[in-house]
Amino acid sequence: MTITADRVETYRRDGYLLPGRQVFAPDRFARLQELFEEHLARAQAAGERGDSGGLDMPHVHDARLLEFLLADEILDLVEPLIGPDIGLFASAFLSKEPRTGRATPWHEDSYFWDGRFDRMDAITTVWLALDPVDRANGCMKVLPGSHLDGAGEYEFADPTEFSFDRVVTGGVDEAAAVHFELAAGECSLHDARIIHGADPNRSPRRRAGYTMRYFSQSLRFDPRHPKNAGHPLWHARGVNRTGNPVANA
Repeated sequence: MTITADRVETYRRDGYLLPGRQVFAPDRFARLQELFEEHLARAQAAGERGDSGGLDMPHVHDARLLEFLLADEILDLVEPLIGPDIGLFASAFLSKEPRTGRATPWHEDSYFWDGRFDRMDAITTVWLALDPVDRANGCMKVLPGSHLDGAGEYEFADPTEFSFDRVVTGGVDEAAAVHFELAAGECSLHDARIIHGADPNRSPRRRAGYTMRYFSQSLRFDPRHPKNAGHPLWHARGVNRTGNPVANA
């Protein structure tokens, strides 16, 4: 899948991109869905919710997921946006169950990663739909261009209502939001600094996805940061220009 120069400019301006195609061939996508179902069943057996972080960083314990995280189909989407020297930062399965899936509050990923890298301007997330996602079951929504506005301020939120406890302070113009409605197997990409969220899932259908997070290896990962202790990185493509502690370099 090719990302053209004009679409790269759109990403730079708006902070997101919707390629509008299936990422993986049907048989490979079916294998990824099977792996997700394994992880979800294990989390549910342990009493964890699929929308609360219990499925975070699954690739650390299941190397089978690296087939997808380091796949050319994904990296070819990421490279035009952050450059040819790519590292894998994180991944997470997300599952909002029918009728009970909580809302995701308005937030910027970069707020939670402050200080973990020396810059936040070359980190992108691929959000791969494992189920069909739409407004009815709580698809992601973003505020276009908000990645260029500077860091927001936050306040505590009700964790019974939201999937985590911080929300952007102040009013958000819901009318300006763009909703990412995706068929299973399609993806979106968004800048780490963009304000985004999701409504609760009040539908009878599950809403599941796989987030894959990549950084340019022109960025420097700070191993002394408390949240970075023991956090593994993978070399995905190109050159490890800043000597980050990546596996597979």
